[in-house]
Amino acid sequence: MNESQKKERRLGYLLVAPSLLLILAIAIWPVIQSFYFSLFDYRLNDPAKSDIHFSYTLDLEQYLDSQPFLLTALDDEIEEAPPEVASTLKDIKSNMKAYDEELLQDEDLAKRYEKVNEKLFNFEIPSDDLKFVEIDRSFGEDFKETFEQVERRLNELEDQEALTQANRLTGLASAINDSIIEPNFIGFNHYEKNLTDSRMWRSLMNTGIFTLVSVGFELVLGMGIALLINKAFFGRGLVRASILIPWAIPTAVSALMWKFLYDGQNGIVAHFFEQIGIIDSMSNLLTTSTGAMAAVILTDVWKTTPYMALLLLAGLQTIPSSLYEAASIDGASKWKQFIKITLPLIKSSILVALLFRTLDAFRVFDLIFVLTGGGPANSTETISILAYKVMFSQTNFGEGSALAVIVFICVAIISAIYIKFLGSDLLGDGAKK
Repeated sequence: MNESQKKERRLGYLLVAPSLLLILAIAIWPVIQSFYFSLFDYRLNDPAKSDIHFSYTLDLEQYLDSQPFLLTALDDEIEEAPPEVASTLKDIKSNMKAYDEELLQDEDLAKRYEKVNEKLFNFEIPSDDLKFVEIDRSFGEDFKETFEQVERRLNELEDQEALTQANRLTGLASAINDSIIEPNFIGFNHYEKNLTDSRMWRSLMNTGIFTLVSVGFELVLGMGIALLINKAFFGRGLVRASILIPWAIPTAVSALMWKFLYDGQNGIVAHFFEQIGIIDSMSNLLTTSTGAMAAVILTDVWKTTPYMALLLLAGLQTIPSSLYEAASIDGASKWKQFIKITLPLIKSSILVALLFRTLDAFRVFDLIFVLTGGGPANSTETISILAYKVMFSQTNFGEGSALAVIVFICVAIISAIYIKFLGSDLLGDGAKK
């Protein structure tokens, strides 16, 4: 490679670098971050798992809010308890003091211990940086196991009605136990759980059915509309503009509009379907699994067929009219011309249209969320809606991120299949080899 070629290569890299950086920031980085979150049991509704922890952590605020009161309650209980119960309680108290003394052997921890204790005494709230302290793994595991055992022993005494303030003792013991925050790194457990979960596979099946049926109808109808508006006739511009209106309407607005049309009491479309015998009752359209899936597919076909037609029309307009004139002179029928001229020459446009629409349909969310919410009985729940419910409704960011990664992998596989089997000619001779 000579110097001139090296300069051209460097220039090429410089020209594409901004686009690559933009793709990395907008598309790749969120996927990497989602994959990272998916490796943790990350739940915003659980204080112990609302952040990512690689090591055992002690919440000094919660510990000091509970430990002194539990010791006092144990002293009160020991004075009034029978000898055998008092012996058990003294053993619990002795263990608690031993762990407290072991905590204070670390100078840095002891200083923070005193600072948190002082703030609590003055009714102040300690900062997270002050109250959360990393502790040794073996100590953390031993501490957790010991106080779980304390909690069990107190529960057993409560069941035996041997305690006068049982609820207070067990509640404080539970609070101390919860003051130890365990590492929430779980590796690929979320993926294992989802890949063995029937609900996830059902949502993938719903997504596949919706994608295949809707994109199939849109391709056929879009091709027909594209062939029609590609012809020269009076008012063609007005027809083209009016056809694009459904696509121009925001998806949420379209879904809400069709929800009223499908209404089981006053919906015009539901009434029409009942009259012509497609459904037995108007109420069946959105309350049965088959009716609901058909309803969302019909709505999607109505909205996005114009988009498919627009992409195919762009391909049709690149075909020279002289090819059709020559074919007519040779006696080729319209169908023959369509098979031999139109389809081969707009193969690239069909690929692009199918790729865009398949990926868009596979990631469908807003249409179904507004129209059916994934119901009835999750019969229209897609993988994107399931990920939303897990991540935001249940605030389980770890599992929701795993589902988001699964969606990304499915989308990547679909893209690879299209490029491999339908669009190798788009990438040049090198792709065919």
